[in-house]
Amino acid sequence: MAGSLNKVILVGHLGQDPKISYTQSGQPVANLRMATSERFKDKSGQWTDRTEWHSIVAWGKDAEFCSNYLGKGALIMIEGRLQTRKWQDKDGQDRYSTEVVANRVQSLGGRQGAEGGSGGGSSGMRPQGGMAPQGGARGNQPQQGGGKPPYHDDEDLGPAFPSEASGMDDVPF
Repeated sequence: MAGSLNKVILVGHLGQDPKISYTQSGQPVANLRMATSERFKDKSGQWTDRTEWHSIVAWGKDAEFCSNYLGKGALIMIEGRLQTRKWQDKDGQDRYSTEVVANRVQSLGGRQGAEGGSGGGSSGMRPQGGMAPQGGARGNQPQQGGGKPPYHDDEDLGPAFPSEASGMDDVPF
């Protein structure tokens, strides 16, 4: 084999608000718990749901994005790689943790259950340069003139498909 690939793509919901911390050098790191679910028929023909929980670690700007714009219940997409860490518990026993180290975090919908409504993020966009949230708290307004964030769930972004804008509704494909 010429090489190898360690790539993970997950789409699911956050099980809790992201937890952000900072390294001694000031680098932000966010820890997330994400659920993915699948539905299938069991041997008796009954529909069954199976949920898998994933530990996600995001660094730098991705960590700040998670902390500022995502909350429990948010639908997100994560791209990253699997990493297994070895550590010792309080009894000196070796333990292993497998997590996804994110290199891309994208919101696919607004926050659910968060204060003040959906909180934005429906377009999956990140704030552009100069739009750093104040004080690092989730949901704060951007510093740039105190105006609204660059996207809103109730904002009309126009037609979803080009055919809707050009009157091509009856195209046979």
